[in-house]
Amino acid sequence: MQKSKVYFTNLRTDQNTSLLMKLENLIKKAGIENIDFNGKFSAIKIHFGEPGNLAYLRPNYSKVVVDLIKKNGGKPFLTDCNTLYVGRRKNALEHLDAAYENGYNPFTTGCHIIIGDGLKGTDEVNVKIDKEYIKEAKIGQAIMDADIIISMNHFKGHESTGFGGALKNIGMGCGSRAGKMEMHCSGKPKIKEIKCVSCGACKKVCAHDAISFNESKKAAINHDKCVGCGRCIGNCNFDAVGTTTFEANDILNKKIAEYTYAVLKDRQHFHISFVIDVSPNCDCHFENDLAIIPDVGIFASFDPVALDMACVDMANKQSVISGSYLDEKKHNTHDHFINTHPETNWEVCVDHSVSLGIGNKEYELIEV
Repeated sequence: MQKSKVYFTNLRTDQNTSLLMKLENLIKKAGIENIDFNGKFSAIKIHFGEPGNLAYLRPNYSKVVVDLIKKNGGKPFLTDCNTLYVGRRKNALEHLDAAYENGYNPFTTGCHIIIGDGLKGTDEVNVKIDKEYIKEAKIGQAIMDADIIISMNHFKGHESTGFGGALKNIGMGCGSRAGKMEMHCSGKPKIKEIKCVSCGACKKVCAHDAISFNESKKAAINHDKCVGCGRCIGNCNFDAVGTTTFEANDILNKKIAEYTYAVLKDRQHFHISFVIDVSPNCDCHFENDLAIIPDVGIFASFDPVALDMACVDMANKQSVISGSYLDEKKHNTHDHFINTHPETNWEVCVDHSVSLGIGNKEYELIEV
């Protein structure tokens, strides 16, 4: 198989060149303008950052991509789907507030934000793929309505997947709340009675008549009827519905790969990764710890698998920052991300993605 091309630029600048200029030059050299954007809706999948976390990508970077797509006749919008867990991004209104708070708005980015799975995380499309773990992926409606997918990824550590890059940003990030439930959990939702206010919103949305109310007027889920779709989680305004048994990390990684396949298949796509502020955990945290390695640079490719491989390979060549979380861990391997989170193996997602035909682990790194 021919090696995939991954383009790279470092973070050095001078009086005539800014990082934003280098980003534009990088993605042009990588061939983004070979995509036919003319008149097409272009979803730019990005993580807006949980408020309190300061490691997320600056909105200035997204404007470079937005402006280039517009110049080529495209109709770009920034997007992400709602979270499964309790936080500031669990419904579209709070999600938009969080994005605005972190600097993402039409004035800074040059385009609108659309939350991919709607107000309560229930606007989804079932994408039939018939793979090992996922038969029908539940993807945010607005993302599936787009003609083109562009991913902008903050490459960093992740407690469940080893690291978060292009595959994680697309696969997990584009899943609706029910999709995230399917990836994260092997069990079915449960009611936290102490938080239940007996409003009936969960019962109303359940398509399988699995929810009733007990003698205490608290909701209860009949797991014999429940299919585990997670809609009740998204519909509860009081966070009274939670998840149960979490999947083993290897299975989670494979499910993310299969969701990535569902999002990208039969569509043009392009991917950009920033190996900067490499925090040990996901930007979904409301905090970010000291970076575990120095900043590396920006990468771009049409192949998300090769892109993730180039990022992890370059990251593993870096020295560990003194006093960081990684510095405090035992270094049993030469892999910074396995050393940071030894309970998970990031290669599972990459290898499964290769088996699905998403991309190629072998790459040619071209410095711009």
